[in-house]
Amino acid sequence: MPVALVLLLALSCLIRSYGAGNVCDLGRRPNTRPHSVSILEFGAVGDGKTLNTLAFQNAVFYLKSFADKGGAQLYVPPGRWLTGSFNLTSHLTLFLEKDAVILASQDPLHWEVVDPLPSYGRGIDLPGRRYMSLINGYMLHDVVVTGDNGTIDGQGLVWWDRFNSHSLKNSRPHLVEFVSSENVIVSNLTFLNAPAYTIHSVYCSHVNIHKVTANTSPESPDTIGIVPDSSYNVCIQDSSINMGYDAISLKSGWDEYGISYARPTANVEIRNVYLQAASGASISFGSEMSGGISDVVVRDVHIHNSLSGVAFRTTKGRGGYMKEIDVSNINMVNVGTAFLANGSFGTHPDSGFDENAYPLVSHIRLHDIVGENISVAGEFFGTKESPFTSVLLSNISLSMNSESPDDDDSWRCLYVEGSSESVVPEPCFELKSFESSYGRAVAL
Repeated sequence: MPVALVLLLALSCLIRSYGAGNVCDLGRRPNTRPHSVSILEFGAVGDGKTLNTLAFQNAVFYLKSFADKGGAQLYVPPGRWLTGSFNLTSHLTLFLEKDAVILASQDPLHWEVVDPLPSYGRGIDLPGRRYMSLINGYMLHDVVVTGDNGTIDGQGLVWWDRFNSHSLKNSRPHLVEFVSSENVIVSNLTFLNAPAYTIHSVYCSHVNIHKVTANTSPESPDTIGIVPDSSYNVCIQDSSINMGYDAISLKSGWDEYGISYARPTANVEIRNVYLQAASGASISFGSEMSGGISDVVVRDVHIHNSLSGVAFRTTKGRGGYMKEIDVSNINMVNVGTAFLANGSFGTHPDSGFDENAYPLVSHIRLHDIVGENISVAGEFFGTKESPFTSVLLSNISLSMNSESPDDDDSWRCLYVEGSSESVVPEPCFELKSFESSYGRAVAL
C-alpha cells in the first residue's frame, strides 16, 4: 500500500476519535420559574453605597422554600447594588435587568474566607485559604445566572493592587464560581473587573455559558475569563472575552492534589467566541491539568491582540494528560505566538509533587486556521522524558509581521512528533512526519 494512503488512513482514524461531540447542541434553555421576587422586597438599596449582602442572603434563603415548587427567580432591577459574597441555591434564577449592576465590595471583610479546593491543596495566589467568590454555588442543581444584559462588576483594581504589592492575606476571589454543581446556565450578562477568574466551574457537569461579555484591564494581573476546571459537558459559545491574562483556560487540578482527586475536564465545546488576552493566551490548556483534559472541540473563534493564540502548558510533576483536542476555523489578528506548547511551564503548589509524574500531551489537531500580523508561528517544546506526540497540523496560513524571524525560524520545536499538510510558513522538521500507532515514523 502506498505510504501516502497509509498516512491518510491513520490520520482519518485519529481525527474521528477527536472531540466533544455537539455539547452545545445538547444545552437546555432555562425553565420559566413560577415564582419571582425582587431584591427590593428584602430591603436592598441600589445606590452603589449601601451594602446589600444581607438582603441577597435573606432573599436566597427565602427562595429555598420554592425548590420543590418549580423553583423561583430573584429579580434585580436597575440600580447599583453593592454586596459582599453570597451563595445561591438550587432551582433558582438570578436575573439582572438592563441597567442593573451588582457591585462587589472592595472590603475584604465582606468576603467569606473558605478552604482551598481539594484538587489544588492551596489558593491560586498564596498557600492556605482563599476568599469565596462574589456569587457562589455549592452542590447545586438547576441554577441560572442571567438577565437582560445586566452587569456584574468585581471592582478588581483593589485586588490587583494587593496582588502586585504582595499584601494579600488570602488568595483572590472570583466573580462567579460553581462547585460540584450540575445543570448550570450563565447567559446574557456583562462581567467586569474580576479580581481573579470571571466564571469558574469546578467539579461540575452540564454547564452552558453563552452570550456573555467579560472584560478586565489589560494590566490586570493573572485575570482569566472562563475556567472549566475538572468539569465535563461544558459549552461556551457566542461570547466576547477580553482579559489581562487568559481569555478561556481549561484546568483540572495542581500536581499531587489534582492527581489524587482524579477529576478530569472532558467533553468541552467552545464555539463562536471573540477573544483577547493581553499577557496570556486566548485559549489555554493548563498549566494546572493534573486530573487530565480530553475531548475538547474549539471552533469558529476570533483571536486578536493577544500574546498567544492557543497554548498548551504543563511541566514535570504535573502528571495527567491533554489529548483528543480539535481546534479549527480560527482567525487570528495581531498575535505574538500563534501556537504554544510548553512542557516546562508553571510552578508547583509545594514540595510534595512527584518529579517522575510526567504529563502526556498527544492527539492534538490544529486545522483550518488563518492568521494576520503574527510574530511567531509556533513553539512546541516537550520534554525528553515525555515528548509531545501526534500533533497534527493542516490547512494553516499565517501571515508573519516584519518583526518575525525568517521562515526557517518561525517554528521552534523540541521533543515533539507530528505531521503537517498545507501549512504556511512551513513547520519545523519534527512536525513533518507522523508517528503511527505501530511506532513507525512516516515522512511527509
